[in-house]
Amino acid sequence: MTALIIVKDLAKVASYCFINKIIPKSFEKFMAVVLYGKGKKDYSFLNSYKLITLKNMLVKVLEKYIANIISKVVKEYRLFF
Repeated sequence: MTALIIVKDLAKVASYCFINKIIPKSFEKFMAVVLYGKGKKDYSFLNSYKLITLKNMLVKVLEKYIANIISKVVKEYRLFF
């Protein structure tokens, strides 16, 4: 529901950032979480763990928005055979 309310403003901000080649510092930040690998017998090896990165939610929304635009353009101009 919130996305429907802010989508127009978000699109304006995204367009401004891309046109002016600006990447907000908060977009570059992420959090990494290390999890134990399931079913591993020896956790002294690095491959016994999984690294999961958590991105900023706004970045995820913008990525989806951009992916949708690219997808529409690709379909419209038949860029893939």
